[in-house]
Amino acid sequence: MVTRRRVLWATAAATMLASLVPGSAALAADTIRIGEINSYSGLPAFTLPYRNGWELAVEEINAAGGVLGKQLEVISRDDAGKPANAVKIAEELIANENVALLSGTFFSHIGLAVSDLAKQRKVLFVAAEPLTDAIVWEKGHKYTFRLRPSTYMQAAMLADEAAKLPAKRWATIAPNYKYGQDAVTAFKELLLAKRPDVEFVDEQWPALFKIDAGATAQALLAAKPEAIYNVTFGSDLAKFAREGKLRGLFENVSVVSLLTGEPEYLDPLGADAPEGWIVTGYPSTEINTPEHTAFRDAYKARYDALPMLGSIVGYNTMKAVAAIITAAGSTDTDAMIKAAEGLTVQSPTGPFTFRAIDHQATMGAYVGKTAVKNGMGTMVDWTYADGADYLPSDEEVRKMRPAD
Repeated sequence: MVTRRRVLWATAAATMLASLVPGSAALAADTIRIGEINSYSGLPAFTLPYRNGWELAVEEINAAGGVLGKQLEVISRDDAGKPANAVKIAEELIANENVALLSGTFFSHIGLAVSDLAKQRKVLFVAAEPLTDAIVWEKGHKYTFRLRPSTYMQAAMLADEAAKLPAKRWATIAPNYKYGQDAVTAFKELLLAKRPDVEFVDEQWPALFKIDAGATAQALLAAKPEAIYNVTFGSDLAKFAREGKLRGLFENVSVVSLLTGEPEYLDPLGADAPEGWIVTGYPSTEINTPEHTAFRDAYKARYDALPMLGSIVGYNTMKAVAAIITAAGSTDTDAMIKAAEGLTVQSPTGPFTFRAIDHQATMGAYVGKTAVKNGMGTMVDWTYADGADYLPSDEEVRKMRPAD
């Protein structure tokens, strides 16, 4: 039964909570607000560790005195994996929440949509995760910077390894949206430049998270490739790996696979994880540099879990945001853009720089092979590939990127 006392208690509780939650007027006066958008309900396996990462970074930044004498306050929203939602949220963050800049996004088509809005509204956007090359090249502009190594960069890392294989007949499988299309285009171009004797005998384009894995594996098997370039991830990857194994698709066939070594996608496979695939990923338990060990220990103490690749991306994103504002000396958009161009940021995986020519960060990736140890998938024989070594020249960028 609803009583007057319960209504009064609920009203008082709501008032108290409003004074505590991020975005409240009580906190706003002495804070710098950052608008953060991501697909938390659309791909929680990656985005929830990502949120843990940026929350840890914000806690560390604020504990050390904040930025420009103010605390960072993150106003975070879930776009549910829909570009229209992301654009609407971005508008609200700019118009109603007085954010200094926008950050985040996961899917490439969502990142592109938010980037376009940032250009229209003349607001800085630090794109954390979307991997499409277009966001810094064909559709790049002064207001968007991108953190993670792009599809081109990671495809170049894998093409180096693929070129060493004896395989000549290649097939590809990728989700049929901007990220997957970019990843296949870049890999084919880069591998053919190194190995003109290679031919691509089949392409499979399943809809994102709607793969008919059995039929796709059977089609690839019929093409008789000697090697496969895989771009599927998440649940699509799990289905493809299982059905491909059942049908013998991977027997005597080399597999080069984008993102598969990331714990978000490798861990769920358990003992069924593929072995011997050449992958990009994140061997979190094996990286023992002082910077990474400190990050891993802090993350484990805070969340009682090992960091995922998303954790690194989230952490590096907010560290980069803080570094940009600090270097700018203000939250003026033009000042932040000028400060970010050529800015070097320290991180658990080593320093990275936002290139002035295209606003792409030089953050790298780990390249190695998959294996199963103690019933779990892991990366072995890995090395760190510096992103700066896998980017096109300034001259090539000028041909791709429109003038601001």
